[in-house]
Amino acid sequence: MNDLTFAGPPGVIVLVAYGAAMLGIGWWVSRTRVGVRDSMQSYYLAGRHLGIIVLFFTLYATQYSGNNIVGYAPSAYRLGFEWWQSVMFMTVIIGGYLLFAPRLQRIARRERFLTPTDWLRHRFDYAPISVLAALLMLWGLGNFMLEQLVAMGHGIAGLTGGTVPYQVAMLGFVFVMVAYSWMGGMRAVAFTDVMQGVALLVGVAVLVIGGLVLIGGDLGDAFTHVVTEEPDKAAVPSLEGSVSWLSMLVLVGIGAAVYPHAIQRIYAAESTRTLRRSFAWIAWMPLVTTAVIFVVGIIGIQLYPGLSDGESEELVGRIANDVAALGPFYYVMMILLFGGIIAAIVSTADSVLLSFSSIVSSDLYQRHINPGASEKRALLVGKVAGLLAVAGLLVLAWNPPTLLVNIFVLKFELLIQIAPAFIIGLYWKRMARIPVFVGMLAGAVLSGGMALAGAGTLFGIHAGVVGLALNTLIAVVGSALFGPDKPHPTTDANREKSL
Repeated sequence: MNDLTFAGPPGVIVLVAYGAAMLGIGWWVSRTRVGVRDSMQSYYLAGRHLGIIVLFFTLYATQYSGNNIVGYAPSAYRLGFEWWQSVMFMTVIIGGYLLFAPRLQRIARRERFLTPTDWLRHRFDYAPISVLAALLMLWGLGNFMLEQLVAMGHGIAGLTGGTVPYQVAMLGFVFVMVAYSWMGGMRAVAFTDVMQGVALLVGVAVLVIGGLVLIGGDLGDAFTHVVTEEPDKAAVPSLEGSVSWLSMLVLVGIGAAVYPHAIQRIYAAESTRTLRRSFAWIAWMPLVTTAVIFVVGIIGIQLYPGLSDGESEELVGRIANDVAALGPFYYVMMILLFGGIIAAIVSTADSVLLSFSSIVSSDLYQRHINPGASEKRALLVGKVAGLLAVAGLLVLAWNPPTLLVNIFVLKFELLIQIAPAFIIGLYWKRMARIPVFVGMLAGAVLSGGMALAGAGTLFGIHAGVVGLALNTLIAVVGSALFGPDKPHPTTDANREKSL
């Protein structure tokens, strides 16, 4: 996002406006919702009163960050039609949700779950599973936050033409994010998600329309150009490429469906009917958003042939510059689009921060460190822990990786290991706690070990998916041989009702 022709004072004005709007939302929520910071149910789950429109936009913001726009379009440019997988895995995520979300929402509402770990605790009543799952989720959330901080710094520095340096940009908007999150909790975060969702949908539509104007043709012309001029980007992938493509569908489709902050939005729905209707709308978003971003990358192949990997990372900025030059309308829309992208990144980061804090508050501090702590104290501990985590990640983000997509893949490798316990455990009564724990631990060690050893894939299959296969095998076979668990005197009756 460097060298934007519309960067500078207009970008600074738009960013100040977005920041002020976010702070205003946080202040408004704190003033109108009495006690929003006094209860963990109210602060972390908006009192379970999210209606269909706000729930839709906050689920949308959970899956689609501004980082998707600036990172996915360059991938489409480099890979060509092979990157259509991005549309597929965003669609698979919806399928992943439908596997468990409606059923889990009903149980969560009845049992007053606060964090994703509460379901595992309710289902298996085994502390090692709960603690391990909480640690894996914190790892995934930390990685996700790091991705947003890097994107935030690059985006703001680019949009302001360097007036606001990369590091200062991160610090400034982290302050804004923490301030409105502390003031309004989940409600404030969800309302800012509505603002960023509208900005992204409108801005991306104008970007692709402007791109088609630049090539002087329609979508068919852009696709034909790729086939005729760069046939390698339209060729059938190799066998290993196809395996990697399917592996990515599993990795992202399941991994993103068990995002802790997404699960907490499932808990926050005011009813199962509201949740189902929101998912019905979300199901269209891969075509409305990811497919449109894919088209931006395809248009870029025709507009700017021969870019290196590093140069292609600036693709969205290049197209936006040329679209802005088409006229005053496009100029203003591109400024708003890039402001919206940054707002979306901040809005995604706030969801991650809130979920991170809730896991520390409830799953670690109140459950294991200080069981007698009041809700106010646990809330404060969670907020401070989130702040310290952000401070640590800021240090890591000071010298970020070159390609954003490199960060994107890493966060799923360990997070996906909670999926068998979470999804299969929801339906299969025989699933037993010891095989689940051993499977989760073995999957995490294997996938993490492969990543540390530099073996990101095995015959095209991602390390996280290899670990997931081992994890599922141990959990299922072990449960079939040794399950079900012996009845627990206090929790078994409730668990039977839930299943």
